[in-house]
Amino acid sequence: MPDPRLDVLAIGNAIVDVIADADDDFLEAEGLTKGSMRLIDADEATRLYAHMGPGREASGGSAANTAAGVAALGGRAGFIGQVAPDQLGDFFRHDIGALGVEFTTPGQDFGVPTARCLVLVTPDAHRTMSTFLGAAQHLPVAALDEAQIADSAILYLEGYLWDPETPRYAMIKAIDVARSAGRKVAFTLSDTFCIDRHRDGFNQLIDGGKVDILFANEAEIQALAAVPHFETALKAVQDKVETLVVTRSDKGAVAISRGERAQVPAEPVSAVVDTTGAGDLFAAGFLAGQAQGRSLEQSLRIGAIAAAEVISHYGARPEADLRALVADRLGG
Repeated sequence: MPDPRLDVLAIGNAIVDVIADADDDFLEAEGLTKGSMRLIDADEATRLYAHMGPGREASGGSAANTAAGVAALGGRAGFIGQVAPDQLGDFFRHDIGALGVEFTTPGQDFGVPTARCLVLVTPDAHRTMSTFLGAAQHLPVAALDEAQIADSAILYLEGYLWDPETPRYAMIKAIDVARSAGRKVAFTLSDTFCIDRHRDGFNQLIDGGKVDILFANEAEIQALAAVPHFETALKAVQDKVETLVVTRSDKGAVAISRGERAQVPAEPVSAVVDTTGAGDLFAAGFLAGQAQGRSLEQSLRIGAIAAAEVISHYGARPEADLRALVADRLGG
């Protein structure tokens, strides 16, 4: 098997995050509940976007955040996701490329604009989010670059994208291409509500040996195993995948691979400002560590370092030099 060109190729929702300051009066006028997250349609996305004040934009989405984290750690990362041929689609392409992530999926007109998450931040630091999934939910099989998939050491898939049928077919095809090329497949469960809707589909992938590396948090692994106890859930799943990685918030994280178990504490932070992207960056750190040939424990440590950095400020992208942080704390 030839050496891969990319370390990690992620597939997920291509979303532009638009973050703007707002006060309580604005939220009330717009009929928004402070601190909530809701899905909206195209008309509401256009209307609210027009009413918002000056915003800070960033390419986003769970798997895109992970790809960006891998690149920030010095890895070779790529991303597959659907945007529309519009202003925000062009922005997403430029922004994620500027972060060092290979993104070649062509924009397509499905009659809906590029996905966006409109984030309103009030002076008390509460974030009120309105998400329009738009073009991201229309990723077709035809958009896949099979050569790119076959040339990537790890294919990383976002559970959020399993909801709509069209991208689900694309993800299944991508898995088949990766496995035929002898590459590894990583899957993140994303959220308990995804598991509630797709437990049978997720378990079919896992039981069928289609997933090599499974990422979950404590609530998600218990939901997948349908048991209320952490250790029981681990035992129910750990032998079904080559590597199981589970985060436990302030209790750290654990990984089990072929009978070997490693566990690390959470990295200390002076203050938790915003937990958005913590799981995405943890996955990035772990995958980057594995790509570098590090041990389970060191890979977990890199994940914890990356997650701690991203929760220390607003936004799901690292602001500090992650490579420097890892070198300082792990010695290289």
